[in-house]
Amino acid sequence: MRGPVAVTVEAFVEARRSANKFIEFQRFLFQAVKAGRNSGRSTDSLPVTLSIAMEGSTVARLLVRVRQLHRWVAPLVVLPLLVTVSTGVTYRLAKDWGGLSRDQVHWLMTIHEGEWLGPALEPVVVLLNAVGLLWMLATGSWLLLQNVRRQWIASRKEAGG
Repeated sequence: MRGPVAVTVEAFVEARRSANKFIEFQRFLFQAVKAGRNSGRSTDSLPVTLSIAMEGSTVARLLVRVRQLHRWVAPLVVLPLLVTVSTGVTYRLAKDWGGLSRDQVHWLMTIHEGEWLGPALEPVVVLLNAVGLLWMLATGSWLLLQNVRRQWIASRKEAGG
């Protein structure tokens, strides 16, 4: 059994950068296979290596898109969530620790629940608040995990493993 096709790191990185230009990537593949055949080496590992490279490229594009959407949605979600959190906490603390009656602080609950928008829009605000919060939690967690994973892989490479 022969070893993998020898391709320089620089050539691989350059081909991956231009992966959006499919023709250039095809040329790179053709040259790599041709070089492997001319040198008498096996090209068995080439499809696996290239599928991993293409998968990495797809994941990288997805990561960039999620990061963009997360950044775009965040300003739209932050103000409603801050209003909801601050009115909810203030209501609870005013009742429990402040000794105020429900009637004295009900105006906070009116803002908190979106009652001031009327019965038609109140459920919409609650739904949008929930969807926005779940979106930010899901995408933020995914971005955080990707970052931790990248740092873990880098630390493993530095350690020689």
